[in-house]
Amino acid sequence: MVGDTRQGWALFAAMAFLFFVGVFVCYPAESRGNPILAGLGVEKAATGTQPGGNMEGKEVRFGIPASALFAVATTDTSCGAVNSMHDSFTPLGGLVPMFNLQTDEVIFGGVGSGLYGMLLYAIVGVFIAGLMVGRTPEYLGKKIEQKEVKMAMVAIITTAFAILVFSAVSVAAHLAKNGYWNPPGPPIANVTNTGPHGFSEILYAFSSTSENNGSAFGGLNPNTPWYNLFTALAMLLGRFSFILPTLAIAGSLAAKKKVPTTSGTLPTHGALFVGLLVGVVVVIGALTFFPALSLGPIVEHFLMYEGKLFSSLTFPFWS
Repeated sequence: MVGDTRQGWALFAAMAFLFFVGVFVCYPAESRGNPILAGLGVEKAATGTQPGGNMEGKEVRFGIPASALFAVATTDTSCGAVNSMHDSFTPLGGLVPMFNLQTDEVIFGGVGSGLYGMLLYAIVGVFIAGLMVGRTPEYLGKKIEQKEVKMAMVAIITTAFAILVFSAVSVAAHLAKNGYWNPPGPPIANVTNTGPHGFSEILYAFSSTSENNGSAFGGLNPNTPWYNLFTALAMLLGRFSFILPTLAIAGSLAAKKKVPTTSGTLPTHGALFVGLLVGVVVVIGALTFFPALSLGPIVEHFLMYEGKLFSSLTFPFWS
């Protein structure tokens, strides 16, 4: 469409790199299994009668390799189908599909929504590069100015708002507790995990709905008025807050004249730009979601290797 297929290959290379990083983190995490089970004398090594690793929640016909690959692929797109239960993955194994969603599903992305998400990050990337060299950034022959950058940041920030704020309110609000843990008083049915894993289930639920995916950490009971309402609101914000700013950027760029390429123009088809684009996706995702991920899968990972129960860690606002 822009007359330069190298631009498309650069975007594809960035997506493919992020995809394979996810696969090579998720698969080893599942292959190592759960050390708590090993401490209880449960066999986790591969033998003639045992495939090894963490087989909880996995379809035995597919095993760990195909399950890990499918989990990464389904969260890099808006597919949402699963061949294993993401809620049963190890903490780091479950972190990968969750983080894939939180990058706004720009790693290949879903039907009609993958390419323009990565293009927004490309705009942010060339803007950052322009700041470093003191030059007005350009992308695909068009100058990137404040309107384009503002609209790109609106799209990225609004989806993060829907995920983080709704997750935080769900943890703290009394109305959310019936779908999460037992409040003081008589036991409530359908109460699932507490502690870091329970928080991961809430965070995944809003990540999935905000990013138009559909997969879930299945331990959460979302069929309550609270989650029915706020996951629907997350869907609304997550989709339209991304589509409308993108249309605004498209209209703005379409009205601009194409500028000639000079020696000072940042090439957006080489390895340098691919590395810059990957860095922007990872750094924005890490800076935005790392505190929340630290309370969920990351702390759960350390608890698992300390041999403690996942629910042994408590927080003041959870009690």
